[in-house]
Amino acid sequence: MTAKPLSAPVLRGFVAQVLGKLGVPVGEAQTVARLMVEADLLGHETHGLFRLRQYANRLRDGGIDPKGRPSVLRETAATALVDGGNALGHLAMAMATDLAMQKAREAGIGWVGVRGGNHAGPAALYVRPQAKANMIGLCAAVGSANHVAPWGGMDLLLGTNPIAVGAPSGGADPFVLDMATTVAAMGKIKTLIQRGEPMPEGWMVGRDGKPLTDPTRHKEGLMLPIGGPKGFGLSVAVGLLAGVLNGAAFGADVVDFTTDTTSPTNTGQFVAAIDIAAFTEPATFAATTARVFEEFRSAAPLPGHEPIRLPGEGRESLRAARETEGIALHPSLLAALTELAAEFGLAPPAG
Repeated sequence: MTAKPLSAPVLRGFVAQVLGKLGVPVGEAQTVARLMVEADLLGHETHGLFRLRQYANRLRDGGIDPKGRPSVLRETAATALVDGGNALGHLAMAMATDLAMQKAREAGIGWVGVRGGNHAGPAALYVRPQAKANMIGLCAAVGSANHVAPWGGMDLLLGTNPIAVGAPSGGADPFVLDMATTVAAMGKIKTLIQRGEPMPEGWMVGRDGKPLTDPTRHKEGLMLPIGGPKGFGLSVAVGLLAGVLNGAAFGADVVDFTTDTTSPTNTGQFVAAIDIAAFTEPATFAATTARVFEEFRSAAPLPGHEPIRLPGEGRESLRAARETEGIALHPSLLAALTELAAEFGLAPPAG
């Protein structure tokens, strides 16, 4: 194994090869590979290449249909409902993003719900296109496993239920808020397990109510929502909008996509786009946002605090650097990809 950074084209090709070995058609495999590597280029390492093993297991065992195709079930001028066809989740979400933006251009706003989907990587991937097109993007999803209890309870009935917002900022980086409704995303905990690192206090508690810091014991505890009952309420709201509204799984119906690799998850998501031009001049929006953001950055930091940054800041420069210099994979992730290569008779990704 080498610590040498691997190029994005090499990694895209490797992911597409693995998916192809599992029966995913070439075009769809390339689409998913592009989005998965894009997550790593943007620094969302917990939701990019790291997830290939999980997707491979579900494709192998029947939990995901390699030949599945997303389709539009119902539609109005400003809305649509997409059935993911139990295909790789990126395919339905890419369709939903394009369709929401198309509707926003015509109606000022587009809202597309997804059911019958699967895990699709970071929500940020599905709000950045809107921001680049002078729109505001919204995205949310019901988490792919339940790790959270209703506030004050002990039964695991909620997921991390992420939500993202993207908007033009008047600068190189769009504003992109991508957050779980829990203190930390489960992907970060799984990354710590893979790397053999401890978990900070405050992410989880055991069923005795005491902090849990061993990530390998995460199934023994509860993930904590942000802001206590406020985070719980926000998670429920996401479940209603991304799950119940679309006829997707929510609550006890959610399938753990890691431990159960054979059952369809019926994951629910939504993507929305708001055309800024329907409300104000895009140039005015960008200029005002740039001015306000500069005020934020210029605010005096608290003693010992780093300079103020906005959500999404620095992602474009990181992406450009990784496209040029390659992506340095953690040795544990490189080992996992090498194992996958061996399983399918492929050469491991190499510089």
